[in-house]
Amino acid sequence: MIVIPSSSNIKNSLSILHQVPEGHVGVYWRGGALLRTVTDPGFHLKLPLITQYEPVQVTLQTDQVRDIPCGTKGGVMINFEKIEVVNRLGKEYVYETLLNYGVQYDHTWIYDKIHHEINQFCSSHSLQQVYIDVFDQIDEKMKDALQGDCTRYAPGIEIISVRVTKPTIPESIRKNFEQMEEERTKVLISIERQKFVEKEAETTKKMAISEAEKNANVSKILMEQKLMEKDSARREQEIENQMYMAHERSLADAAFYRVLKEAEANKLKLTPQFLELKFIEAIADNTKIFFGDKVPNMVLDQRLLGNFLQGMSGGMAREVVSEEV
Repeated sequence: MIVIPSSSNIKNSLSILHQVPEGHVGVYWRGGALLRTVTDPGFHLKLPLITQYEPVQVTLQTDQVRDIPCGTKGGVMINFEKIEVVNRLGKEYVYETLLNYGVQYDHTWIYDKIHHEINQFCSSHSLQQVYIDVFDQIDEKMKDALQGDCTRYAPGIEIISVRVTKPTIPESIRKNFEQMEEERTKVLISIERQKFVEKEAETTKKMAISEAEKNANVSKILMEQKLMEKDSARREQEIENQMYMAHERSLADAAFYRVLKEAEANKLKLTPQFLELKFIEAIADNTKIFFGDKVPNMVLDQRLLGNFLQGMSGGMAREVVSEEV
């Protein structure tokens, strides 16, 4: 048994025991024909001189495509120094892919395809677009172009991502671009400064408006407070006036009622018996005594008594009327 761990075709043909590294699968040719046998990582046996073996990577790998010259739409020649393509070959598609495109399948669908797509892209865009305007879109466009053809013709190849470096352009044009970029940067700085000044002025204006609104609100609140105080004082005065008027009205009603009752009582007192009693009391209180022929008959003179009673009645009636008025 001869064990020669090497990947060269001659040594692979002579070896019996061979090792498939991790992340790879083993594929075999016998008499130049690709066998359907695909082995996993580890040690395996094969027929020496008759069977050839090659490991094929099935994990993520990065292919670097270098020095890709292309001409832009305006006829300027530029060069992409490096484009990296991260890809992976599906394990279940190893046999079909190698059968159709060989072990160097990535040369057909990655290296050659990248050259073709870059030249197609440059020929349809100007230098300004390739170098500045749409440069950030090249990665995605290359990935979509590669994956589209791989999905159609080599479905086992999966394009994970594409990284495109900045192309190299003529020195004179590069200086012009740098100068343009410098001027653009100055313009952007000026615009940003203007925006900052406008923003600062707008902020100052908003602060002034806010302060004025605050002062106006304070004045409005103070005015409303004064109006409320005035209204409260007015209502208080109205209540006091109403209370005073009610009190005076009550006193007037009481006085009117007292006078009315006294008048009614006086009317009830105007009887002959009461008037006679008053006459007698008036005579009894008189300290003067007159002597004469008629004195003994004075008290008994009915005509004199009647005149006296009538006079007394008229005087009391006039007194009552005057009090009522």
